[in-house]
Amino acid sequence: MNEKDIMNDCLAMIKGSLTGYAAIISETDNPQLRQTLQEMRDMDEKRLYELYQTAKQKGYYQPAQIASQNDIMMIKNQLSQG
Repeated sequence: MNEKDIMNDCLAMIKGSLTGYAAIISETDNPQLRQTLQEMRDMDEKRLYELYQTAKQKGYYQPAQIASQNDIMMIKNQLSQG
C-alpha cells in the first residue's frame, strides 16, 4: 500500500468517526460524557484538516472548485426552504 492510499484510508476513517460522534453526541444526556465526546470530535476534526492539508500539498487530493456566490445562495435558499 502506498502513501497516497494510506492517507486516503485515514481521511475516510476519520470522516466516519466524525459521523459517529455526531450521532452519539446528539443522544448523550450525561454532560461530562457529552463534553468528552465533543473534545474527541474536535481533535478528530483537527487531525482530519491537518491530514487533508498534507494530502492536498502532496497532490493526493484535489478539492472541488470554489463555489460561486450564486451557487452558495442557491444552495442556502434550497436548504432553508426545507
